[in-house]
Amino acid sequence: MAKLFANLYDTVMGPLEKRWIASVRKKIIFKTQGQVLEIGAGTGINFPFYSKQKVDRLTVIEPNQYMIEQARRKAQSFHGPIDFHQGVAESLPFADEQFDTVVATLVLCSVNDPRKVFQEIRRVCKKGGRILLFEHVRVASSSLAALQDFLTPVWRRICDGCSLNRDTSRYMRESGIHVIREKKYLKGIFVELEGINQ
Repeated sequence: MAKLFANLYDTVMGPLEKRWIASVRKKIIFKTQGQVLEIGAGTGINFPFYSKQKVDRLTVIEPNQYMIEQARRKAQSFHGPIDFHQGVAESLPFADEQFDTVVATLVLCSVNDPRKVFQEIRRVCKKGGRILLFEHVRVASSSLAALQDFLTPVWRRICDGCSLNRDTSRYMRESGIHVIREKKYLKGIFVELEGINQ
């Protein structure tokens, strides 16, 4: 399933990406600078949006080896140094306070332990460093949230572990990251989060 998901991801997401997700990605990635960690780089869809003038080095981690293979083919679109790592966000193989910016886009829905991921983000991000996220999340509407809960077990099997009902905004705040910006899209199904590591 992991290989099939990797092979189909760009095709399936293509229409949404062209319509508006790519513009959100571009805005988020523009804010990255210094030593940057991208969690769940997937097929490398964010690579063209990084600035080689602002980003000294891009480090990416991705659990799906087939996604990494595709991302490596897109690496030249960044025009800067990229380090690839296969691994999970709950156990980042990096030193404390290594990164100036940590970014994740449409990733935290599929991690096993989001609270542990945020602990790891705080650990590897420098004090005062920036955390930038774009995720789909559990909605405030009780009826829509109930639908998300109902669909999630099947959705997880089809979409490589993706949960429709993840309350990522709450987990980020509970971690101690200072959220300085939150913008919701499509009735709160998607959220853009910007935080500072304290």
